Amino acid sequence: MYHALYASLLAGSLFVGMLILLEVGRRIGVRRLAQDPDCARAGFGAIEGSVLALLGLLLAFAVSGAGTRFDDRRKLIVEETNAIGTAYLRLDMLPAAAQPALRESFRRYVAARLAVYRKLPDVAAAMAEIANGDKLQREIWRQAIAADRADGATPQAAILLLPALNAMIDITTTRTMAARLHPPVVIFIMIFALALASSLLSGYGMAGNRSRSWLHIFCFASIIAVTVYVILDIEYPRVGLIRIEDFDQALVQLLESMK
Repeated sequence: MYHALYASLLAGSLFVGMLILLEVGRRIGVRRLAQDPDCARAGFGAIEGSVLALLGLLLAFAVSGAGTRFDDRRKLIVEETNAIGTAYLRLDMLPAAAQPALRESFRRYVAARLAVYRKLPDVAAAMAEIANGDKLQREIWRQAIAADRADGATPQAAILLLPALNAMIDITTTRTMAARLHPPVVIFIMIFALALASSLLSGYGMAGNRSRSWLHIFCFASIIAVTVYVILDIEYPRVGLIRIEDFDQALVQLLESMK
């Protein structure tokens, strides 16, 4: 919720800033036309077009990158669910006496993994759950090694179970790093700077009209501001309006199947 408010404030500030600079640019253009009507527009179209094209290109890359990262995060949820499910099924290869303790550890582990993302945007609480999950990973690994060495254990159990456990552990690091993967702040600074510069130049370009076209002014500022808001929201799918929680249902169903 706080992120949504923060993104809304940034987009709203950009919207207001663009409106102001559109008006400032228009007034500069009107003054320039009054002083030198012949030269006021010389070479202006190429500059305005170049800046607007650069802004459009940067927004396109930002939207594409945010969408790709959003899809990757959803895929990683499915991959982690499959990794845990595979390791859990391979517990059947262990001696019967060792299975109950490991299955209980798996249930606690899946619950801890779900809690990590449910605690967001409370980062401290989420990090505590990550630490709890790491502890359970070590516990599961020790239990699996002991079970593989117990009487009645087959060599195939270790060959199949341990790689599955390793994949289950590795995917947690991948998900954690993917959640932290965002464009550099300088990219957003460039977007804001180009949007404001485009507004100034566009306002200058409208100086030749006797009256303001409020429809064009508001549409231009609104479209850019909304696009920036969507980019910010998609980049943080756990704390904004665009959510990723529906895919957590895969882990919820896996936990229910373990009971």
